[in-house]
Amino acid sequence: MAIMCCFQVNPNREMTVEDFKAWLRQFEMDNDGRVSHEELKEAIQSLRVWFPGWKARQVMKVADTNHNGQIEGVEEIEKLVNYAQQHLHMKIHRSRW
Repeated sequence: MAIMCCFQVNPNREMTVEDFKAWLRQFEMDNDGRVSHEELKEAIQSLRVWFPGWKARQVMKVADTNHNGQIEGVEEIEKLVNYAQQHLHMKIHRSRW
């Protein structure tokens, strides 16, 4: 039985990019450091928003710039953060003061 660290996210809660990455890691099934469509769908579904599968596909279209089916690397994570801010209305800041 796997024990996962719980990092509850309220889309209206403010968080840093590092907090956002930590939240995403709890949905990472294979611990490869990359975010797949299924992992992203699970993360979005945890926010209790409508149409998480569709939204996950939209994120992949925007953020997966090398089209390998995974969100990985600084550039793609940055695009994921921007999408979450604009379309999922998450408040993500670069750093804490």
